[in-house]
Amino acid sequence: MRILVTGGAGFIGSALVRHLIENSDHEVLNFDKLTYAGTLTSLATVSSSPRYRFKQGDVCDERAVGAAIEDFQPDVITHLAAESHVDRSIDGPGAFIQTNIVGTYTLLTKTLDYWRRLGEARQKSFRFHHISTDEVFGSLGETGYFTETTPYDPRSPYSASKASSDHLVSAWGHTFGLPVLVTNCSNNYGPYHFPEKLIPLMIVKALAGEPLPVYGNGANIRDWLFVEDHVRALQRVFEQGIPGQTYNVGGSSERRNIDVVNAICDALDQREPRNDGKSYKEQITYVPDRPGHDQRYAIDASKISSELDWEPLETFESGITRTVGWYLENRQWWGQILQATTAAQRRGLGG
Repeated sequence: MRILVTGGAGFIGSALVRHLIENSDHEVLNFDKLTYAGTLTSLATVSSSPRYRFKQGDVCDERAVGAAIEDFQPDVITHLAAESHVDRSIDGPGAFIQTNIVGTYTLLTKTLDYWRRLGEARQKSFRFHHISTDEVFGSLGETGYFTETTPYDPRSPYSASKASSDHLVSAWGHTFGLPVLVTNCSNNYGPYHFPEKLIPLMIVKALAGEPLPVYGNGANIRDWLFVEDHVRALQRVFEQGIPGQTYNVGGSSERRNIDVVNAICDALDQREPRNDGKSYKEQITYVPDRPGHDQRYAIDASKISSELDWEPLETFESGITRTVGWYLENRQWWGQILQATTAAQRRGLGG
């Protein structure tokens, strides 16, 4: 099939592109604006493939979106292009409204135009797959899990913008008959993760000998999903999922933030001990919490497991070991990003 991936130079998008080129016969068009978090070096291993193409463009640009779709003639559109950093959404919500809501609307509009002109067989097999987050469901207490029927209750500008885009996709399916799929995933981690998010940020700060900033008391809980498990799920959904359905994708790996940081320190202590013989845990520092910080996310992934036969292959322990190892072995990749951006700067204090 011909797969158009929006945001294919981002963290999850680039993992999906690499996975499809390396493990399928699909052709892939990567449509990405190349914002601060879009990194083409994440695609170096597949960029020479004859089944891979790149087109720079903004999902808010109707003309660019329409031209990319008409030129590539996709069988599937997987929509990953999004602003995704909660702290940045607190400081500057406008970019999230534009990219995540207006961009999704623009993409849906041009996709519907294209889909309506396809022949009957191609219309039936076409899929618009929207990739979203578990954050649209709000915050859980000590027990319970998010399911596909959990009411939406977004708490941050980021999650509100993603909730809005989810609803737009669902509406285009119900109103216009566009064959849509939605997946809501838990926190991803793994290789090529932009070093503003918790796990890669802790790794690069630890190696630099800097304080490891843990928000509040570190007790906030997330369900962690190794990115390569996630993209296997995405392929399974757009190949076998039922149009109109939503699938939750989780790693069944709930951890407190402080436990995540401790696990990173343990892995670094083993792989690259500090010169003074002390643990990297000595660098942990507690800092003021993010405004409105959701307490706990946890996903029930039984639907995608039972209906599409998907399960995560990595445990949290094996995934963290792989991730820390990758960052130790690929310092040039993230070193260039740190030199060129302010990725490691604290944001989202709401001041």
